[in-house]
Amino acid sequence: MTKSPIDPGGNLHEPLNDVMARISSELVDVAELIERLEPLLSNGRSTEFLASPDHMRVMQGIDLAVQKARGLAGFIDGIGERLDSDHLIDITTALNLITLEDMKRRLKASIHAAPSAEIYQKASGDLEFF
Repeated sequence: MTKSPIDPGGNLHEPLNDVMARISSELVDVAELIERLEPLLSNGRSTEFLASPDHMRVMQGIDLAVQKARGLAGFIDGIGERLDSDHLIDITTALNLITLEDMKRRLKASIHAAPSAEIYQKASGDLEFF
């Protein structure tokens, strides 16, 4: 961390608490995407399927993943809220590790994009190959 908004190499720095808020928002988005799987797995297909121990483990795993993502989001928010806005960080290298372009855009400070869960809900029926 540094107190200078621009280092000698020309890299921009931004408040760490802002970065952490964006990460938290991404985790909430992940939780929402995972939650949308639950109805697909419990749509009343058959009583055998619903009574299956394997199916119940999958459902419990989905629920646990959602709780963990939301818990981590809250934890990161809690830490970020207590950071001084003078704590600056350059996230360029970290952003280069992210392969999902929409997530990378949302994590950049100057970009305000809709969360993935919202985009995919509106694009129902569309198909994107990757």
